[in-house]
Amino acid sequence: MTDLSPRLARAKFRAWHRGTREADYMIGGFFDRHHLSWDETELAWFEALLDEDDVDIMAWALQAQPAPERFAGAQMQALQKLDYVTI
Repeated sequence: MTDLSPRLARAKFRAWHRGTREADYMIGGFFDRHHLSWDETELAWFEALLDEDDVDIMAWALQAQPAPERFAGAQMQALQKLDYVTI
């Protein structure tokens, strides 16, 4: 089994250092809530998401814009629940 810990550490840093507090809470909070259950495929999905612009990620999470097909699925649905944001 592949050790995902170095990639998870990078993903955590990128998730919590987005540039705005709102994006940090949304994307970092999502990481904190869900990363322990991720396998290689789910981590790769999140890493691809991190390459997107914050305004797009937030619009998809808030369902103000439809998410691209490549991000559709269970993880996007979990992102859209917003139950992981604590302030």
